[in-house]
Amino acid sequence: MSSHREAPSISKDPVADNTDTYAFVTPDATVTIITNYVPAEVPAGGPNFYEFGDDVLYEIHIDNDGDGRPDVTYQFRFATTIRNTDTFLYNTGPITSLDSPTWNRRQTYSVTRVDETQRERARTTLLASGVPCPPCNIGPRSTPDYPALAAAAVTSLTGGGWVFAGQRADPFFVDLGSIFDLGTLRPFESLHLIPMANASGVDTLKTSNVHTIALRVPIAALTRGGTVPTDPLGAGSVLGIWGSASRQKATVRTHPESTHSAGPWVQVSRLGNPLFNEVIVPMADKDRWNALPPSADAEFAKYVAQPELAKLLPVLYPGVFPHLAGLTADRADLLAILLTGIPPGIIPGFQNFTGSTQADMLRLNVAIPPAAAPNRLGLVGGDPAGFPNGRRLTDDVVTIELRAVAGVTYPLIDHGFVPDAAAGAIEDGTFGHPGRTLLNHFPYVGTPYSGYDVPAA
Repeated sequence: MSSHREAPSISKDPVADNTDTYAFVTPDATVTIITNYVPAEVPAGGPNFYEFGDDVLYEIHIDNDGDGRPDVTYQFRFATTIRNTDTFLYNTGPITSLDSPTWNRRQTYSVTRVDETQRERARTTLLASGVPCPPCNIGPRSTPDYPALAAAAVTSLTGGGWVFAGQRADPFFVDLGSIFDLGTLRPFESLHLIPMANASGVDTLKTSNVHTIALRVPIAALTRGGTVPTDPLGAGSVLGIWGSASRQKATVRTHPESTHSAGPWVQVSRLGNPLFNEVIVPMADKDRWNALPPSADAEFAKYVAQPELAKLLPVLYPGVFPHLAGLTADRADLLAILLTGIPPGIIPGFQNFTGSTQADMLRLNVAIPPAAAPNRLGLVGGDPAGFPNGRRLTDDVVTIELRAVAGVTYPLIDHGFVPDAAAGAIEDGTFGHPGRTLLNHFPYVGTPYSGYDVPAA
């Protein structure tokens, strides 16, 4: 998955596991940033339905000067309250509003903005507190009008913008069961080293939920100098964006049912580009990658320059990728896409270059407006408003990255290289957001599946 179980340690700590990060330009000169946590939620998850961790610091980071370090950070802290201690139930009747007395276990949260400067200590501003999360989507009796509950949880922020935190349908789509079965792509498995009949892709996450933190803020609140860039080729038009989760350094158990945390915050999960830690970083380094800031990612550049997957594809699909098999040079195309952004002059009228610092971040050129007709393949499909220029909910990042690793982007830096014919056709067969219903307004991520309506797998 994009980052659902990407490292040994964080796979055992789902409430702190950052599964996906999205960033895209939205109307009225705003940017929407979405970070998802708690992977692969089974909708019928009662009586202890899913929630954010009260002991986790969730953060959205923005780098606006290209050094791989945050210049602006939004912090989210959650608090859980049990109303009735004499019942095992999440709710004792229909939940018809965010203050329904029948809703027994609820969460609220605070939003704090942190501005980093070189001349003074970080400046913190509390933007909202006591903000309610909606409940999980239980079923037609417990949550009879779930869209209304979720809409009521969208909250305005001091200084402009909106925030939402709560359960949503996981927008990520991938044939996970096939890909991790020795790199099988169902539409092409007759060509695999261990062949079987070709088949349609299976979307592993089609009825899974996640917990979403969504933020929509003015572009001018994030850029250098507080401007709204209009020139896509201007250096100040590109933001580096990533999400993270941290835990305090020490946890003390004072009673079987009581724990206390203390000490400085230690990062345990982060996510910029999709699939970076999942597919690029070797297993032995994955936990270390999660603990480091993007500014330290030069340490992992060797895995981008010589990706393991690019070596595996010609082996797993004999005779299908002869040009890729012969490509032994460092992958300057992937180094640019994932670690520095694409410099001006490579693609006419486009760049998302943040400088020479190698750092895994989503890079969003905020001077490029939303596409009138988005292409699921983003920049590879001729749509500069899509991944790897930020990431939209509908961007088919599995296909885009598979094709890039297979060589379709290498001609950008070596005009003499001809990609294999299969490189431009490769994908996992889910074909772009199958069966997902997204919102056309903030927070954009679709209504979560209810436990009552989703059958067991």
